[in-house]
Amino acid sequence: MDLALLRTFVTVHRAGSFTRAAALLGLSQPAVTSQIRTLERQLGRPLFLRQARGVTPTTIGDELAHKAAPHLDALVEIAESGLEEDSSLRTLHLAGPPEFTAERALPALTELTGEDGQGFALRTSFGTAEEVLEGLAAGHHDLAISTVRPRGSLLSATALCDEEHVLVAAPRWAERIGSGTLRRTDPSVLEHLPVVEVHESLPFVVRYWASVFDSHPVAPGTVIVPDLRAVLACAAAGAGLAVLPRYLCTGALERGDVVALHEPTVPPLRTYFLVVRTGTLAMQHIARAHEWLERAATGWC
Repeated sequence: MDLALLRTFVTVHRAGSFTRAAALLGLSQPAVTSQIRTLERQLGRPLFLRQARGVTPTTIGDELAHKAAPHLDALVEIAESGLEEDSSLRTLHLAGPPEFTAERALPALTELTGEDGQGFALRTSFGTAEEVLEGLAAGHHDLAISTVRPRGSLLSATALCDEEHVLVAAPRWAERIGSGTLRRTDPSVLEHLPVVEVHESLPFVVRYWASVFDSHPVAPGTVIVPDLRAVLACAAAGAGLAVLPRYLCTGALERGDVVALHEPTVPPLRTYFLVVRTGTLAMQHIARAHEWLERAATGWC
């Protein structure tokens, strides 16, 4: 079987589209379509179901991808590293959410970027869970941090740590609604406070209200900014209440820049996962980074 055909097949499987696969491979879409048809003729079975948007793998297509993808990744690894003396310094492509990656993962991994003969170069991309998983599946990243566990067999996920969420605001808001609020479970006193969030849909606040109060927040977003570190800065400046990861706001809580408006018995949690393409943990630099992050995460919870 032609390895070039398999490479095209795996790329289409990961991209979910002939068009996206063609762009990744630097080929025309007709060339990709022709290669997939050739492979299907050789196997005597259809590998994809054509749909209005993209393609969906058949059972045979999923099985072939599961078997072939790790070996193709290993061959690419060998081809890219070559046999030069300095090939031990590999590049790890990491992707994840900006705040957690910047505050947790990168400080841990930079310890592995030294010149001890076992280190690696590090390249980082930020994005949503959907973006980083799609990029990982397409081969743009080696290792991804995600708040979503991927489905299917092409990506393999390991639970990394849980993130506790805290409802915070500047001290003046706590004073306005009364200090007793810290012990109350009635969210009505919070309904008219402005809200600082990362998106118009208020994902953190909605999740907190549903988990703790079994209700839906009333107030709309007052300040929307797509970075939790900016959310913290705005909340500390008095822009409104916010729901933030405890690791991100611990310093601000200790300094009194913000205060916790409520301390539930069971705080809302969000799980982070380390995700790789199945089979790529056989590659030394990916396995080392994966193990290092798992070890570091024991002190993050």
